[in-house]
Amino acid sequence: MKIMYNEDEGSVVDFYPSHDTGVVIVSEADQVAGNAYKRKLAKLRKTQPVQGIVIAERTKTSAQYFSGLQDFTVLELGLKVIPVESMVEAANLIIQIAHVEHKSTGSSPNPFRIKRKGPTIDSSLLATVQLIPGLGAVKAKLLLGKFKSLKEIVAASEKDLSECVGKSTAVSVRSFLLKVPASKR
Repeated sequence: MKIMYNEDEGSVVDFYPSHDTGVVIVSEADQVAGNAYKRKLAKLRKTQPVQGIVIAERTKTSAQYFSGLQDFTVLELGLKVIPVESMVEAANLIIQIAHVEHKSTGSSPNPFRIKRKGPTIDSSLLATVQLIPGLGAVKAKLLLGKFKSLKEIVAASEKDLSECVGKSTAVSVRSFLLKVPASKR
């Protein structure tokens, strides 16, 4: 989830909780000051393909101006208006919108919740281990997943190897790596 705040003075949208949603905040001061916010909302309506949401602060002071803002925004422009009591409530609402947008689109997951894959196996090391008779790609990956290097595979006991790839394959791997025929073991 990425909430981007737009600091550009000439910009229409204040926040982008997703790539296709733009939020404009109309504060109590904007409503009391006059109709300057109307130009910004009209530009928001023309912005494509952004879905516009207007968050308007509705307090005791701005209550008399809110109905005019609501009529203009909803009836004339066809935008959504969400009244809030404070800027703190507006901030919490923007965070909620971003969470909903993230869940519905599935885009840009939270990087702290992503399960990291283990380290990848070096392809040249994997190819080398696969040259050991009796080892295919699956068993070679199992060995490298447990022992991490060819040196550790050579140092591993037959018991440790057999826990990973089975007894017969472990005997074959040990005899190949130590160049001791399996019949003399």
